[in-house]
Amino acid sequence: MVVYAGLLGMVLLIAIGGGNLGATLSTCGSSDSSDHADVHQDLEPSLPGVMPGKERPKLLLAQDIDWPPYAFISEPPESDFTVAGFGNDFAKGMAPGCGIDVVTMETQWGKCWNEGKLGVGLETGYYHGCMTYTHTVGVRNRYGEFSHGILQANKPAGLITRLVDGVPHIDGNSNLMGKNIVDVTGWAPTSDTLGIVTNQCTQARFEGFTMLTPASVEGQSPNDVAMDYLMDGRADAIWIYADQAHNYQCGPGVTPQWDCSKWSGFGTNFSYIHVGMFGHVYNGTTLTLSKKGSGLNEIVNPCIDKFLQTKEYYDICTKHGLEDSCYKNSFFPASEEAHNIWVKKTSELTTTCADGYCPCPSA
Repeated sequence: MVVYAGLLGMVLLIAIGGGNLGATLSTCGSSDSSDHADVHQDLEPSLPGVMPGKERPKLLLAQDIDWPPYAFISEPPESDFTVAGFGNDFAKGMAPGCGIDVVTMETQWGKCWNEGKLGVGLETGYYHGCMTYTHTVGVRNRYGEFSHGILQANKPAGLITRLVDGVPHIDGNSNLMGKNIVDVTGWAPTSDTLGIVTNQCTQARFEGFTMLTPASVEGQSPNDVAMDYLMDGRADAIWIYADQAHNYQCGPGVTPQWDCSKWSGFGTNFSYIHVGMFGHVYNGTTLTLSKKGSGLNEIVNPCIDKFLQTKEYYDICTKHGLEDSCYKNSFFPASEEAHNIWVKKTSELTTTCADGYCPCPSA
């Protein structure tokens, strides 16, 4: 009988030559190990559709572009509308001295973390990690893992409320009982952490509130969505970064990816009633959030620790105006430490609601 090559041939071999098939396959699988000496060993977690590093690890790290100075689009003449920010500069800066290659790219925050779980980008491997996430307490740690910090715990939480004739809709003494609080979907501070921070005006926990988590809106910043909830009365306050309103004041040098008009009423239409709350975080801004068990930290953490000691790190901190938040090394000048207003406890504020930061109400 003629045995045809290919799949049909294999079928016929099974049919008429089963006794010899095992020996045939054994012979095929027993080639000398030297034949496989050039098999590539991955130097980093593998990604579908991405050529791995050949001589050193190659990492794909992603960011959105609506969070200056951490993540934004750089404009000419600095660059040709490329991804930019503190995270991008840190990643690119640490790479040469650590023997790795880093490629940074744009994504949407919702593809990194979205509605209480990993976004599709991290879950399915569009990239190795997402940059500049705050290492928060709570749900994020059940799905992902954070690298070492690249900034100190500089991202306190806050509560924003409407101003009515200059007076806050709810004041700092409120425990939020019966109030609707809107979360900035996909962003820290996460919705599960409001209940674990302390009201600095009363030294008590917030309780009895309803947390609203809006669905993501294509093409609209989650911060803008939360502001809409506040200003149209669906929410009594926003659970948000304590510096977010400051960072969203539009000016030269940044292409805003949010609605500037929604944030221009800072101190007139809305104000913080709480800032400086740190109970929601384990660590400050990190370089990467990655899928739990990915192994990415084994590559980036030694690189981070090394780069934190360099002059280039100091230069990046200075470039982005984050000297107060950076880890001090020998290149930082000795000076009295100053704190931005949103880092202070509400009970320490001497500002007014018209400044955008309401103090604790008088007894």
